[in-house]
Amino acid sequence: MPGKLAFIAIGGNSLIKSKAHQRVEDQHQAIRETIRNVADLIARDYRVVISHGNGPQVGFIMLRSEVARRETGLHLVPLVNVVADTQGSIGYQIQQSLSNELARRGIGGLCATVVTQVVVDPDDPGFAHPAKPVGEFYDAEQAAAIRRQYPDWTLVQDAGRGFRRVVPSPRPLEVVEEPVIESLLRQGFHVVAVGGGGIPVIRTAEGLQGVDAVIDKDLASGMLAARLGAELLIISTAVEQVLLNFGKPGERGISRMTAAEARRYMEEGHFAPGSMLPKVQSALGFLAAGGKEVIITAPDYIHRAVVDGRGTHIVP
Repeated sequence: MPGKLAFIAIGGNSLIKSKAHQRVEDQHQAIRETIRNVADLIARDYRVVISHGNGPQVGFIMLRSEVARRETGLHLVPLVNVVADTQGSIGYQIQQSLSNELARRGIGGLCATVVTQVVVDPDDPGFAHPAKPVGEFYDAEQAAAIRRQYPDWTLVQDAGRGFRRVVPSPRPLEVVEEPVIESLLRQGFHVVAVGGGGIPVIRTAEGLQGVDAVIDKDLASGMLAARLGAELLIISTAVEQVLLNFGKPGERGISRMTAAEARRYMEEGHFAPGSMLPKVQSALGFLAAGGKEVIITAPDYIHRAVVDGRGTHIVP
């Protein structure tokens, strides 16, 4: 397969720039802006696999479903189907934006989205302890109202930014469509895969069966990136650099750290669960499996992070 392979994981929150820009059209525009940086890498002879988060988008669809049930009696959309829906809708925006950008620059290549299933363990403790944030942030007053209105929801404080709903998040074990992704890469396609961490499925005597959960996209991305032999894993998020003492006195960005240093910072509690922690865990797993480098940065810095060292670089 020609060219170097980079795996780029785009955060779901980084596609929603503010509460005033939450529409589907706003998201598409944010993707177009991010994709310009991805196209810059392709111009430097990289092939790319792109994954994306879906936390806010899953939350929006689930809220719409709840409202429709309350107002009209329409059936609820199962969470596993919501994940699949976001793979299609966000994947469509990414593949269209990238294919258009490459054509505009006169660079060959097309992008294709693979609706991706990821196998999880039915006995994973994540099912008993919901921890994956989805949806928008709520202040204390809004959270109290939502708890009254939707008593089945679990709301937790998310890194000091407000309250968010949390759902089960089992660990990814394998990507069902991995051979399909490899085949597309060999044929010269750029690929969107494991959107939202993948559609969670379990193996049964009757075959694969979907389960209601959201797999962390960073963990699934790191696993698939290693399996595909990517040299570089880029995890985009809402901040330019990983921050130590996030939201506390002495907060500072870090431009470079080894895997051992990252592990120590993690053990010291610098990275919030459901936020930066899974990104660092994904980086460590990727490097342990043979990856050469991980970059964590904001979408606008993706190209400059590769070329000029912006963002946070984690190396073996």
